[in-house]
Amino acid sequence: MLRVAINGFGRIGRTTLKAGWDRKDIQFVAVNDLTQPEILAHLLQYDSVFRAWPHTVDFDDHHLIIDGKKLPVIAETEPTHLPWKKYKVDVVIESTGRFTNKEDASQHLTAGAKRVVISAPAKGVPTYLMGVNHQKVKKTDMIVNNASCTTNSIAPVAAIMEEAFGIKKAMMTTIHSVTAEQNIVDSLPPKLHPDMRRARAALVNMVPTSTGAAKATTEALPELKDKFDGIAVRVPTLDVSLSDFTFVLKKKVTVEEVNAAFQKATKSPRWKGVLAVSEVPLVSSDFIQNPHSSIVDLEMTRVVDGDLVKVLAWYDNEWGYSVHLMDMVQHVGSL
Repeated sequence: MLRVAINGFGRIGRTTLKAGWDRKDIQFVAVNDLTQPEILAHLLQYDSVFRAWPHTVDFDDHHLIIDGKKLPVIAETEPTHLPWKKYKVDVVIESTGRFTNKEDASQHLTAGAKRVVISAPAKGVPTYLMGVNHQKVKKTDMIVNNASCTTNSIAPVAAIMEEAFGIKKAMMTTIHSVTAEQNIVDSLPPKLHPDMRRARAALVNMVPTSTGAAKATTEALPELKDKFDGIAVRVPTLDVSLSDFTFVLKKKVTVEEVNAAFQKATKSPRWKGVLAVSEVPLVSSDFIQNPHSSIVDLEMTRVVDGDLVKVLAWYDNEWGYSVHLMDMVQHVGSL
């Protein structure tokens, strides 16, 4: 039984607990968050995107009580003071968005945890993604980062295109649902992203902005270094995003050959549960709670002059990411 603690119980922390709660070989042993248990319990039980969670959630002064099981809630600002040794924590999910470098995340190890998985790109920490390069995780990797939801979406597509056809260069745009750090009305830009476009009201604007997802992808796929870049456009939807790729390939292809490569990949054990394809004319809400990192929309594949290729891939940027974050936790914890 793998003993898991969550540091930071926001959108990703809560969704990851839901994604892992019914896994028989996972035991959540503690949550660290400065918010009162009463509020955490309400936000865990009820969700505007995923609706009511089909588990009973209660609370007391120091616990969440899920299906009658008490889950300790800690409110500690200093990671080195966290009781990870007391709770015999095997893996900490670091999902505060604050401790995103090796030095800061290593404080969890000092507190007694055996390993740390960061739910964001992190400086000085190796990037591992399920299906893409998770098999390269080493026993000596005490801290790993699982990158972002967008990186988890674009890396499988890029890997398959590189392996099947070879990539000369590529660009991507993530058409991305709003996130908590955006403003509801025009206000000061968020601290984590001092971009004046992100200062604007999220629910009435399309917001062009930056993304680190392409760079993070090249950390998992170094063969794409200096060949791949991208941007983001935040749009007023609550969940589900769309990766829009433009590839210049090393060989001439047809639409049928590109789609066949993705269809073949879905049958491979490597990509099982990570990559899917859609041949039905769907829209974003149809992919809410889809567990895959990336769902290629085969109807939208385009090819110009044989080597210029357009690919679209859907992803639930909250649920899909959290499912594979839990997969990474289990993989790291098994080493």
